[in-house]
Amino acid sequence: MASGNTLLTFLPTDNEPPSSNYATLDTRNGHPVLDFDGSTDEEAVFTGVLPRHYAGGGLTVYVHVAFTSATTGSGRLQADIERIDASSLDIDSDSFTGTVQSAGVSAPGTSGQVVVATITFTSGAQMDSLAAGEPFRLKIRRDADGTSGTDDITTDMELVAVEVKET
Repeated sequence: MASGNTLLTFLPTDNEPPSSNYATLDTRNGHPVLDFDGSTDEEAVFTGVLPRHYAGGGLTVYVHVAFTSATTGSGRLQADIERIDASSLDIDSDSFTGTVQSAGVSAPGTSGQVVVATITFTSGAQMDSLAAGEPFRLKIRRDADGTSGTDDITTDMELVAVEVKET
């Protein structure tokens, strides 16, 4: 498989929310979205299996978002991967890599328009050494308090979709 091809997509209804500080399922004009608060860091978690045609490169995560009403400012997203390798990981506790990648995204000039934040993982430790055919979890977090960079939008950030491509 060539670099740049889509490996997986996740939609708001695929979310497996953590026990606290989770993004909430909502709709916008009938479109399912996950609302991430403008003042509290919140997360969404998605489970997938890295396709067997994955060729061993890095991964780029494209997070498609809108904002409830903001038309100016910047939002901040982070992502983290947890590899679920056979006969090794105890799934009774989290083991996300701890290497969180950040990406800023500017609000579009029109409320309701979707913009895309890009988060890139290099092959190896940044993606928890995830290999083809292995299950994993992908955590998406809004860094609403801006510890990793500017997030000055006070309204909800609405996740529309997540796409994972090989880079």
